[in-house]
Amino acid sequence: MKYKSSIISSSPQRLAAAFAGLSCMFSIWAADVAVEKGAFAPEWESVAQWECPEWFKDAKFGIWAHWGPQCQAESGDWYARGMYDPNGWQNGRHKEQFGDPASFGMKDLCNAWKADAWNPEELVALYQSVGARYFFTLGQHHDNFDLWDSPYQEWNSVNVGPKQDIVKGWADACRRHGLPLGISMHGSHTWTWMEPARDFDGLLTKADGAGTWWDGLDPQELYEQRHEPSRDYRNFGTIHSQWDWANGASLPSQAYKQKFQNRVLECINTFNPDMIYFDDTVLPFYGCDESVGLNILAHYYNHSARLNNGQQQVVVMGKQLNDAQKDVLLWDVERGVPDRPQQRYWQTCTCIGQWHYDRGTYDRGDYKSAQQVIGMLVDVVSKNGNLLLSVPIKGNGSIDEKERAILQEIKAWMDINSESIYGTRPYAVFGEGPLAETSNPLKSQGFNEKNNYSAADVRYVQKNGDIYATILRWPEGDTFTFRNIMATLPAGIRSVSLLGHGEVDYTTTDGLTVMLPAERPNPIAPVFKISLNKQERNGARI
Repeated sequence: MKYKSSIISSSPQRLAAAFAGLSCMFSIWAADVAVEKGAFAPEWESVAQWECPEWFKDAKFGIWAHWGPQCQAESGDWYARGMYDPNGWQNGRHKEQFGDPASFGMKDLCNAWKADAWNPEELVALYQSVGARYFFTLGQHHDNFDLWDSPYQEWNSVNVGPKQDIVKGWADACRRHGLPLGISMHGSHTWTWMEPARDFDGLLTKADGAGTWWDGLDPQELYEQRHEPSRDYRNFGTIHSQWDWANGASLPSQAYKQKFQNRVLECINTFNPDMIYFDDTVLPFYGCDESVGLNILAHYYNHSARLNNGQQQVVVMGKQLNDAQKDVLLWDVERGVPDRPQQRYWQTCTCIGQWHYDRGTYDRGDYKSAQQVIGMLVDVVSKNGNLLLSVPIKGNGSIDEKERAILQEIKAWMDINSESIYGTRPYAVFGEGPLAETSNPLKSQGFNEKNNYSAADVRYVQKNGDIYATILRWPEGDTFTFRNIMATLPAGIRSVSLLGHGEVDYTTTDGLTVMLPAERPNPIAPVFKISLNKQERNGARI
């Protein structure tokens, strides 16, 4: 197959970019994308003008399609790296399915991925019905494969594999359903992440493709191994210590960094996403070059302001932020929850299984339950955050029946209780119970998930003068007592109601004791709405 440029039938902007220069920096010869100018300059002090938009604070719950060619193998996370580990289970799995990665490597997996059962309209409609108020698509993973018609990366989903613009398909469905669109970008780390491929097919060049299916394509545009490898690159554990471009990591070239910047800016200009997620410490290349991340922030914030009458309305997410950096972009916590409420808004991203679809997780029944997801959602919201939930998608573009059943259970709870989620804000006390009273520190960028929420764990939020108290599992017995709430409300309760049921009897002798109905409106977690007298609303700490 000869490579056919994706610039054909493109916008004038993209045509101009494609033919502006003949630099050999990139295989597609596109000119650099200009950083949009405006109120935000690519400087820390300037981008600190950003404020988290209210629409995002109100949304609370999003769903992520962390889906790309690595899902074709149905063998879990980081497959494009793991297939090259001679001692790893993914390598054995790869040999069983496809053969030796020296002859059938990541480049070939990209082509094997056809996404022939993908229906973005049906999936986005499903996610919205479940209660998602925003949606994320993968734009590129560490595998360096762009999921849109990218003029800066010939290895993309229009030229190879599905022969479809995946991001556009998701974006069009989101726009039809009125869901804000997010795009996650992970490709800054390909430089080191794909180094294990060097011992297999990772050093192939365009010349090696003569007469093959990839004739005309340059594998180095995918693998990016035109450099000396990092120290001890064959040790698969070193990637973690070198993630911040330290401890012997090979440092990326200026051409590589510029190419990444161009891809992100072009994607922003093409799709006008509402959110961008970077799987990086702070920003791409932070630790070796801050300019790329700052250029992207300034461009994106100015781009949004131009489209929104001078008001930026977008969110950029990064990991492991200090307090000053949390004024510049949104703190994302991977698979974890801070043990106390946060002053600045934040998000946790997690998955009901593995990030990339894993058949073993399905077979073992190891998905998070709806009970666990709802418990986490309520906990996160009480601490001033949002939950972004990944639902793994099979290589063909479908989700399995177990995932659909979990989503339907989440929907059933949200149909009754969503008013305690959307548009709420933290209350004077965020909760009570065993998990609220113990320390559970984050590990690096997160990874402290505890899904053992009990019937003794309570979380509080407030909205419009009302307080919502959620017990994270149904308690046994006929009554339940909220003990911490009365210290903030000495008097003035007008009524207490159970969402999905109606008003319930209560007493305030020793805390707020509510009567539990014999029939549960939903089996997961009861939510009590505490309405206050008018005079108490004005004076309460809400």
